[in-house]
Amino acid sequence: MKKILFISCFIFLLAHLVAQTGIENDSAFIRNNYIKKETYITMRDGIRLFTTIYSPKDQSKKYPILMKRTPYTVAPYGATEFITRFQNMTLARQGNIFVFQDVRGRWMSEGEFVDIRPVVANRKSNKDVDESTDTYDTVDWLVKNVENNNGRVGVYGISYPGFYATNALVEAHPSVKAVSPQAPVTDWFIGDDFHHGGTFMLMDGFSFYRNFGRPHPKPVLPKDFEERPLSYPDNYNFYLKMGALPNFTKKYMGDTIKFWTDLMSHPNYDAFWKARNIRPHLKNTKPAVLTVGGLFDAEDCYGAWRTYEALEKQNTPSVSNRIVMGPWFHGAWGGRSEGAFLGNVQFGSKTSDYYQTKIEAPFFNFYLKDEGQLDLPEATIFETGSNKWTNYTHWPPTNTKTRNIYMQPNGKLNFSTPSVPTGSTSWISDPSKPVPYTEDVHEDRTREYMTDDQRFAARRPDVLVFETDVLQEDLTVTGPIDATLFFSTTGTDADLVVKVIDVFPDDAPQWEGSKVPQGGYQMLVRGEILRGRFRNSWEKPEPFTPSLVTKVPVQLPDIAHTFKKGHRLMVQIQSSWFPIADRNPQKFVNIYQAKDSDFQKATHRIFHNAKNASHLTIRVLDK
Repeated sequence: MKKILFISCFIFLLAHLVAQTGIENDSAFIRNNYIKKETYITMRDGIRLFTTIYSPKDQSKKYPILMKRTPYTVAPYGATEFITRFQNMTLARQGNIFVFQDVRGRWMSEGEFVDIRPVVANRKSNKDVDESTDTYDTVDWLVKNVENNNGRVGVYGISYPGFYATNALVEAHPSVKAVSPQAPVTDWFIGDDFHHGGTFMLMDGFSFYRNFGRPHPKPVLPKDFEERPLSYPDNYNFYLKMGALPNFTKKYMGDTIKFWTDLMSHPNYDAFWKARNIRPHLKNTKPAVLTVGGLFDAEDCYGAWRTYEALEKQNTPSVSNRIVMGPWFHGAWGGRSEGAFLGNVQFGSKTSDYYQTKIEAPFFNFYLKDEGQLDLPEATIFETGSNKWTNYTHWPPTNTKTRNIYMQPNGKLNFSTPSVPTGSTSWISDPSKPVPYTEDVHEDRTREYMTDDQRFAARRPDVLVFETDVLQEDLTVTGPIDATLFFSTTGTDADLVVKVIDVFPDDAPQWEGSKVPQGGYQMLVRGEILRGRFRNSWEKPEPFTPSLVTKVPVQLPDIAHTFKKGHRLMVQIQSSWFPIADRNPQKFVNIYQAKDSDFQKATHRIFHNAKNASHLTIRVLDK
């Protein structure tokens, strides 16, 4: 073990040195080959947005513009202060004009910032602005004022900037020819960032909005914005001691952080949340689209799949609409990681480098420069387990068979409908001892938990485990996973977490980068949570009738994974996932106004018999 630890440390230090050298080379290249300019661009309502422009020093030819709009600052500020690296240095070395803009109301831009600002559908005057109009006005200014541009613009961005990229598709400027929403914020109530399945994602919501949510009443540099650090080395202990959500508001958030107040004031999928869902506006799309996301993105995995889906359903087949999903954590493909591994799981190649050079650069070059022959398929998906890139003409793939895999008595899992007339498994859910999302002690939410070993959870009495026999052949599962659970509780509300897990053989070879034994490793492939009150409607929550068997559908984001011969497929079911998700009092109350005294134990039960056959619906690739 000491030898493995030494080798792991050596590999880490070597990788760090290589990465540092790469950053220094990138930084030198930008300084030597680009000119920087800072300017304000006036929007139609008179508000000015701070914009930074990097143009190639070589002015012998014209270049397209690649633009990112962000709420996270275009730092560094100052004409002599240069960015360390661009998101895709291949595109930088090939020559492009790069534009970065502080969105309305953030950092050095004027105006009022509005989180996931709704699209104004029926504009009546120049005062009716949104992110799409700001994008349009910015592009219009750029193509008319930036020297040596070729009149074509590409828009991209990861996470929140991905949301702004999506907005570039709404009534797009004619010069916008290619757009790449990457891990785009898409629906903050159902699946992205701060809610999953209507459940408040506590750790991300609280840690993010304590500082990001504080207002910028006037333009301000990051150095003049006072951060409010808060350290809690054991996040499980910190969030558990804090108790009910009103305690967070009272002690830390107050009434100055507007969006936290909005989160606490809109417990259901009401008009507030619907207005912030951009998908209905993705119609009559003109630019080519490349939606990108990570299979192991803890924040916006939902957004990538569902943005592509909305574009596909709401536009004609002539629209160029593609999706790329790699084995990445949030934004890993954008220069944050080589994408060769995540946590204890390796992927066998530098997947991020492949994406940047073989997919993203050719995409923008084709549409913005007329360079190359774009032979990208409809869907480029990395298949984990087998660790290979796969191409599809449709997503989900059409060459699949839909199969139900059933939970059985005694923790079994197979493709046969249960034959027993009665059968169920129960557990006691205690909000004072919620199931942790990882066995390790951390301050921040980890990104590696998306592939973490789940053996710690399997050992808990409040986690149900169903497992197949050893697989006699490879089983490739692609597309969304739908869980149908027949469930009862002694309470009136409950959360349900469904986890799909790849169980490695006991004699699996040890990978030197793994911090735990690989033999018997229970790799989380996909997990998702549903707040049970939303089982029938996001708009109109319903309590459970105590002890009544109730059908509960849970949809998990898509996967592309091969469960290899000799492995097992496991499903774990639990009713808490703490502290990434807030605790359910297991009483039908407004959880955002709940008291500590509202939290109560409840006995939950999953049924697996001929009448009430809980199962997962999966799409098995027909090879």
